[in-house]
Amino acid sequence: MPIRLYVGNLPKEPIERQALQEMFADAGEIMSTKVIKDRKTGKCRGFAFVTVATDELADAFIEKYNGQPFMDSSLKIEKALPRAKNIGKEEKQEEKFTQTSAPAPKSLAKKGGAKKRSRAQGSGSSPSGDSFQPDPRWADELAKLKEMLATSSN
Repeated sequence: MPIRLYVGNLPKEPIERQALQEMFADAGEIMSTKVIKDRKTGKCRGFAFVTVATDELADAFIEKYNGQPFMDSSLKIEKALPRAKNIGKEEKQEEKFTQTSAPAPKSLAKKGGAKKRSRAQGSGSSPSGDSFQPDPRWADELAKLKEMLATSSN
């Protein structure tokens, strides 16, 4: 089974794939080499991926090239984490939604509804005639208390 290796600490300069392949020429059978570049500038983003055929070759590759100098930088080589591009993004979005967005609608609904009620109450329905606006966080409770008082006094 092919093993993908992360090659990090590359200089952020234009680097060609062939330069890395030449450096790793005596490593054995390398299936592919991919330098990750910035789309706008074309310069290396500081890392690349090398794919080798087996786990044993991957271990030998890491042992041989990890820490080796390449264009004034010492390489950092390790086994790449498995790709989970779409799944990871969906999970992160779900987490983000459940952690930040789910509570917000509840609190906004309370605040929004309370503000509408308090404005309606404050516009001439106040017995004292002053423009007192209750705290929107407690407006619902205040409205319930007022209803209870009104029904109990009748």
